[in-house]
Amino acid sequence: QVHVVESGGGSVQAGGSLRLSCAVSGLTYSRYSMGWFRQAPGKEREGVAGIDAEDTTVYIDSVKGRFTISRDSAKNTLDLQMISLKPEDTAVYYCAMGYGRPPLASLVSGAWFDYWGQGTQVTVSS
Repeated sequence: QVHVVESGGGSVQAGGSLRLSCAVSGLTYSRYSMGWFRQAPGKEREGVAGIDAEDTTVYIDSVKGRFTISRDSAKNTLDLQMISLKPEDTAVYYCAMGYGRPPLASLVSGAWFDYWGQGTQVTVSS
């Protein structure tokens, strides 16, 4: 059984930093591409960053230079380091995984992923 569990959310002031982590079990981690998504109240879910099975990364424009996605194959974890946080980054953040290596654009499109975590709340106050 596949388990995907996010942690590391919290509340920070604008300009602050948070590091999200996603622990994965129950699958062959190295064969999966992964992504971080977020959903703010009243808005649709959007892709934030993705990393494929060969560690190629992709980011949406609004987080480039502020967010860094990384994976640790030894620990079966996926991280999202977030700096210079803004109030508009406030959302529930989700980790997702899908088998294989799709086009990079698919890593910030939720349709491609097979497994999702339950989310962790990030709140940035001004």
